[in-house]
Amino acid sequence: MRIVPTAVLIVAAGVSLAAQDYFAPVNNPKLELLWPNGAPGALGSEDADKPTITIYLPSEAQATGMGIVVYPGGGYHHLAMDHEGHQMARWLTSRGIAAFIAQYRLGPRYHHPIMLQDALHAIRVVRSRAAEFRIRPNRIGVLGFSAGGHLASSTATMFDRPEGRAPDGLDSVSSRPDFAVLAYPVITMGQASTNKGSQENLLGEHPSRELLDALSTEKQVTSQTPPTFLFHTDADEGVPAENSVLFYLALRKAGVPAELHVYRNGEHGVGLAPGDAILSTWTDRLLAWLHGLG
Repeated sequence: MRIVPTAVLIVAAGVSLAAQDYFAPVNNPKLELLWPNGAPGALGSEDADKPTITIYLPSEAQATGMGIVVYPGGGYHHLAMDHEGHQMARWLTSRGIAAFIAQYRLGPRYHHPIMLQDALHAIRVVRSRAAEFRIRPNRIGVLGFSAGGHLASSTATMFDRPEGRAPDGLDSVSSRPDFAVLAYPVITMGQASTNKGSQENLLGEHPSRELLDALSTEKQVTSQTPPTFLFHTDADEGVPAENSVLFYLALRKAGVPAELHVYRNGEHGVGLAPGDAILSTWTDRLLAWLHGLG
């Protein structure tokens, strides 16, 4: 586990902030229904029953061949689409990485496994259209914030679970992400460090111990879990850093390459943290890690 020292970050802060532009112009994003023929298990025909995917593509000259499916947070109750969705997508595309924001269904109207089905389907859609998006099918990762981090970690650990599958015509396409990025993620369920709102919206008011354990993603890590980057803050009171630490330790035990950065200060839900000279450097660490993946 790597705990980033504040002093080192101050040295890098000026370079980092000068290089970052969270509102870099990109090609116009395209919004599509995630399930054009109707989402399985839909409870109505309102917008909340129709998950979408927003497609951000870098210019052809910048494209690196990498793509990332982004899951914004919001406690499985709402989605922080701006600072954990569109801003992140613009940052990624300005670095030549295609971004696909998944607007998945939410509680308390929906519960598990609906969210997992939407999340895995988004990966299959992106991979099935890799040539169209100018990305490589073996360089498709996931990035999730907070409850979206739980969803991203679920795709990384439960990509082959039967409950995550739904009739979609893409059964032959793998839903396993090639890497995962988890930003202050919800990980564990039924524990002192659990974000209770996320748990209730995902699993209902009285989940069984068996269900709590099944959705504690640190308990689902195997050697098949993809390489993972984790970012958290020690001061996070909404989702304590124990969540990232537990997942990191499970990855380490399983022999999965992983990198964890815990910053001293920073409240929950900071997104790219553009106003914080220290915390905003987490994206520099992420970019270096992505380069390391090839």
